[in-house]
Amino acid sequence: MKRREVIKGLTVLPVAGAALSASLPLSPFVAAPVKRDLFAELGLRRFINAAGTYTFMTASLLPEEVVEAMVASSKEYVLLDDVQDKVGEKIAAICHAEAATVTAGCWSAMVLGTAGVLTGKDQNKIGQLPDVSNMKSEVITQNSHNTGYVHALKNTGVRIVPVETAGELEDAINEKTAMLWFLNYAAPSGKIQHEEFVALGKKHNIPVMIDIAADVPPVENLWKYNDMGFDLVCISGGKALRGPQSAGILMGRKDLIEAARLNAPPRGGNIGRGMKVNKEEVFGMYAAIDRYIRIDHEKEWKIWEDRIALIENAVKKVNGVTTTVSVPPVANHTPTLNISWDINRIKVTRQEFQERLRRGNPSIEVVAGAENSINITVFMLEPKQERIVAARIYEELTKAQV
Repeated sequence: MKRREVIKGLTVLPVAGAALSASLPLSPFVAAPVKRDLFAELGLRRFINAAGTYTFMTASLLPEEVVEAMVASSKEYVLLDDVQDKVGEKIAAICHAEAATVTAGCWSAMVLGTAGVLTGKDQNKIGQLPDVSNMKSEVITQNSHNTGYVHALKNTGVRIVPVETAGELEDAINEKTAMLWFLNYAAPSGKIQHEEFVALGKKHNIPVMIDIAADVPPVENLWKYNDMGFDLVCISGGKALRGPQSAGILMGRKDLIEAARLNAPPRGGNIGRGMKVNKEEVFGMYAAIDRYIRIDHEKEWKIWEDRIALIENAVKKVNGVTTTVSVPPVANHTPTLNISWDINRIKVTRQEFQERLRRGNPSIEVVAGAENSINITVFMLEPKQERIVAARIYEELTKAQV
């Protein structure tokens, strides 16, 4: 064949191919999707969440803006580092940080942040963790902050050094001290408060990390601790922010964020390789935080108060029931209703009451309170679900009366 005939033939092929494909039946791999109810298909119980943003309850529901961001980003290829760069810049600007990165939850943020502190940008050290034999390897925290969450830090190989007072903290500092760690929800029970803790880190040139996992609202907490001078701030993405539950944010000093990212995917041979965050989650986290700062938070708080009042007014009509409304000082800082009852007048234990709500239709989850009481939050309720919650709790309390 002559060259011009070959070229002519090639230009015809796409059209011919299109015509041929149009005449063939659709492949089962590209069939039109059928809408499925996977909950029903798998026999899964759905429930109204009057408990809160607990991981085992799948935390929060994704707002439409977040879903749209995740779906739209799933349709194109992009370099993961490019996404993290751009989204990190946006989140850092919102939160008054030098830099930020989306992580696989708050736990991952703590692991990667600690790893970055230990290794810096030294590739040999990055490949070595959790072997810290030639690195600074101690993290100081307060006794009241020394909870199960320190295991995130210990993943990197560090040893936790608990102290009680500022004096003890300074005495504990030595050539092995890598970082100071502050658990925000435990602040009320600690003897060293935020400003003093940060000042001690600055005085001794030691990075200071804070875990604020579930500590918005208020919205100001997104930047409060960066402004205060913490070097690293870790937060969950899937709680009140309502981003992907498997996402979180690590923000703070640029050099430490850069070092943390070297310990994270898409790079391998490091401690964070298994903490992969896909592009959809990174976009979703950005959409979530962008949405969150635009909310009318005063209006939202009033809605929560009204929901609490509706439930409280309904259950108080039952003889033997006592209610109190409070707001936790730090984590899950939203209106919380405690409903307690006189066991001599309402014959049901706390566990039995929770189970009756769980088995009802619709199923409702609440949190156990003290003996013969439950706690309710409303910030994860969908509109009008407070009426269902009020009616069901009233119904079960009434049934148990003697």
